[in-house]
Amino acid sequence: MNLIKRWLVIMLALFVAAWIVPGIHVESGAWVVYAITAAILALLNAILLPILKTLSCGLIILTLGLFGLVLNAAMFMLSSYLAQAWFHVGYIVDDFWAALLGSVIVSIASMLFASERKQRRDND
Repeated sequence: MNLIKRWLVIMLALFVAAWIVPGIHVESGAWVVYAITAAILALLNAILLPILKTLSCGLIILTLGLFGLVLNAAMFMLSSYLAQAWFHVGYIVDDFWAALLGSVIVSIASMLFASERKQRRDND
């Protein structure tokens, strides 16, 4: 159940990112576009991002964590590319800065969801 909730939070965050960030476009406003892109982004963040963070640990430490934002933006751009190339859905990220802002929005939404879940678990 938590996996579905997390997926819905990412889906909503992708919608907000497409609505707020001028460099993110959705060709068709169907919920399927957000659902597929959210699933791809969640898989990339679960599988590929920890590997990349481990490999670039020195650079993350050297930049005081700012390179982590670059990695998040890269995952955001990669998820957009995979959604277009493999699933033919139109979640388009124009450039790095749009990906950076979009990844910050998704990260904030995920962080708020995780803190709410932890707070609810602590109260039980």
